[in-house]
Amino acid sequence: MTPDLTLPYDGILPEFSSRPVWCGRGSAVIGAVRLGSRAWIGDGGVIRADGQPVTLGERFWLGHRSTVHIATYSHGTVAGDRVTVGRNSVVHACTVGSDVVIEDDVVILDGASVGDHAVIEAGATVFPRAQLAGGFVYAGSPAKSVRPITPAEVDERAERLREAAGDPVQAAAGDPPEVEATVFVASTARLRGRVSLGAGSSVLFSCDLHAEVGPIVVGADTNIQDNTVIRTRGEGVVIGRDTTIGHNVRVSDSRIGARALIGIGARVAPGTVIADDVMLAAGATTDPGQLLEGGYLWGGRPARILGPLDSTKRAMMVRIVEGYCEHGRAYRKAEAALS
Repeated sequence: MTPDLTLPYDGILPEFSSRPVWCGRGSAVIGAVRLGSRAWIGDGGVIRADGQPVTLGERFWLGHRSTVHIATYSHGTVAGDRVTVGRNSVVHACTVGSDVVIEDDVVILDGASVGDHAVIEAGATVFPRAQLAGGFVYAGSPAKSVRPITPAEVDERAERLREAAGDPVQAAAGDPPEVEATVFVASTARLRGRVSLGAGSSVLFSCDLHAEVGPIVVGADTNIQDNTVIRTRGEGVVIGRDTTIGHNVRVSDSRIGARALIGIGARVAPGTVIADDVMLAAGATTDPGQLLEGGYLWGGRPARILGPLDSTKRAMMVRIVEGYCEHGRAYRKAEAALS
């Protein structure tokens, strides 16, 4: 089987050692990806190499709605053989050894390294540049070693995780929404209800935006990255302009200001108000009704102020927005060439 969507980036198409054993609905493999033999990609799984390469070994297993990505200007992603990734996890710009189990809702961040025969337990966050030695179980945020583990136990955990994959979780993509010419909505994304997208905005692969009750309003040049879910059951979600919503974020009825960055795997609870010029760290959560004051980096579970938003972080946030405007134009062109 082949993914639902295979796209080139900068003229480079993915390379498959052999056809994957399984590719679920809404799955996408993009750009300079090398995928080993006997791979398995779950529903909504996204492997995206748009700026740096992604190299994944034999029997790589990517669970439903999980994402593999790179850091455009600095790091690719490499994984060895027999790596198993659970549901709703993100493997981002890092190096993962062989015979590694990454359970559900895990985030591994830029420059991190995970050794052979390791297990990252559900809900853990591996911080940037962390070096996790092989042969241990890791848990928490930041992920820390819990106990040693044998290769036989790693194999057993991998088998249990694959068996627990269960039924698909990705709904089929709906009809393409009517948007203006500068907006990009990936063909594997799903938009339902009253969704308004500002000029130059982008909704990436396998996102699910469902305005069940209130509307979802997205500002100009804002990017919503792969496998993010935004769902309203009350007043709705409003996101300001020039904002980045990272991979695998979950957003309920809330307000997110302009020039904000919501980090990979974060959770924004109902009633949250995030001011302009806020960075919410990867894996962070907010409490219902929480107010995040502008001008700060927030992180933790629940989120608290970690420090001021300095000029380096602000410049990085601007670069991400500019980069995703370019990505949106490139992906619109690439998807148009398929039709």
